[in-house]
Amino acid sequence: MPRLQLIATAPMGLEAVVARELKELGYTDMEVENGRVTFTGDLIDICRCNLWLRTSDRILVKMGEFKAFTFDELFEGTKALPWEEWIPADGEFPVEGRSHKSQLSSVPACQGIVKKAIVEKLKLSHRTEWFPEDGPRYVVEVSLLKDRAILTLDTTGPALHKRGYRKLVTEAPLKETMASALLQLSRWGPHRPLYDPCCGSGTILIEAAMLAWNIAPGMRRSFPSEHWDIIGNDLWEDAREEAFDAVKDDIPLQIAGSDIDPKAIEVARASAKSAGLAREIEFNVLPAAKAIPEGEFGCIITNPPYGERLSEKEEVERLIRQLGSVTHSLPTWSFFALSPTKQFEHYFGRKADKRRKLFNGRIECQYYQYLGPLPPRNKPAE
Repeated sequence: MPRLQLIATAPMGLEAVVARELKELGYTDMEVENGRVTFTGDLIDICRCNLWLRTSDRILVKMGEFKAFTFDELFEGTKALPWEEWIPADGEFPVEGRSHKSQLSSVPACQGIVKKAIVEKLKLSHRTEWFPEDGPRYVVEVSLLKDRAILTLDTTGPALHKRGYRKLVTEAPLKETMASALLQLSRWGPHRPLYDPCCGSGTILIEAAMLAWNIAPGMRRSFPSEHWDIIGNDLWEDAREEAFDAVKDDIPLQIAGSDIDPKAIEVARASAKSAGLAREIEFNVLPAAKAIPEGEFGCIITNPPYGERLSEKEEVERLIRQLGSVTHSLPTWSFFALSPTKQFEHYFGRKADKRRKLFNGRIECQYYQYLGPLPPRNKPAE
């Protein structure tokens, strides 16, 4: 089989982070676009990228791309693609779709045309008129942008932020992919203390421990492509064994967090236990004003509450002022916060050294970065 074109989809604003992750995994032939990074790979790379990517949403196989101004062009372009190499006679292949700035604006109609074209192609190769669709799942997506159609197969299933360790959910949790992005955009590393004074369900801290110990984030979950004949069990087993062998669980960690909500801390502890990291992360019930991180040259990375009602906004403003006061007593620490609050720097008490626009779901935020001194190079690992 020739080399595949694969797509790592990216949350808005995190395309460069996903591209950097791919580069660190050894992929060099990449094209970065809005919401996606396209790269080349083999079947084993479907397994590896699903297991290893921390900030991508899902891994797609790009089946083809062509101009489609009419339904006939969409049908013929779809039918020309090698669906028979991927989808067996019993395969389930629902079609999802979206259209933007294209003449073919009816998404349900486009989905129907694509489904019909795939059926016609499979009839020729599988020599059958009936497809029970009771076998492995192959989700097809047709995406139309400015009259150009891209056809893909979804190898991931539930999005990659669903690592499998979070059994309980708090109100408005931070996605694991965003938490990992905040860590990777900071100066934190395993040799530095880490503290989150608004830790909620503990996602930032758990993702930090996984990053520090080189734990593949997809190790604890399954993927629909594990059941695809074209990939086979052997490749998936090889990729999982490779990920298991790469774990570095002998690195000492100094990771802690606190939250004023006892229920959130209960969820955080349960999630850390599920991730096998209960002993590595310390959680406490504390208001942010009383947070006292231990150590030097550490990092505070947090996603403080946003607040929607007026009374909540006043509480958020007070909280940001408290965070500013806490950092005054930590001269060697760096501070990073994701917040949609326009006056964050005013309440915090000083301007950020760097700001970066990110979207937490659909909420436009700024990632405020206050950069303290870096640890001395000769400082031994703690």
